[in-house]
Amino acid sequence: MPAAREDADEWAPLGPGGAVGEGEAKGFVLGDRGGPKVILVRRGGVLHAYLDACPHHGGTPMAWRTNAYLSGDGAHLCCHSHNALFDIETGKCVLGPCLGQSLTSVAIREEDGIVLARL
Repeated sequence: MPAAREDADEWAPLGPGGAVGEGEAKGFVLGDRGGPKVILVRRGGVLHAYLDACPHHGGTPMAWRTNAYLSGDGAHLCCHSHNALFDIETGKCVLGPCLGQSLTSVAIREEDGIVLARL
């Protein structure tokens, strides 16, 4: 899994951790200044975070409609533009045109029920 970028020292709010249930994925805009969109996905009680950008073609957004980030069976994150499937825990592409590439992970932590992220 690619390391989260460490070029920013500030943590910015994404949203409430409780807004993402088990087996769900949702997109949140980072911070209050219109930062990049981040996907939060919960699997096995653990939140994972990735930039909403497919590695196949210059960061194409993953969802075809709001919060449609999962494959039909819910087993993988999916780029619906390219039909690429990504492992939820690692972000690595397991099927599709970017096979072997990975989503960009985002460092997150939770404070008082709010998920904070740092790019």
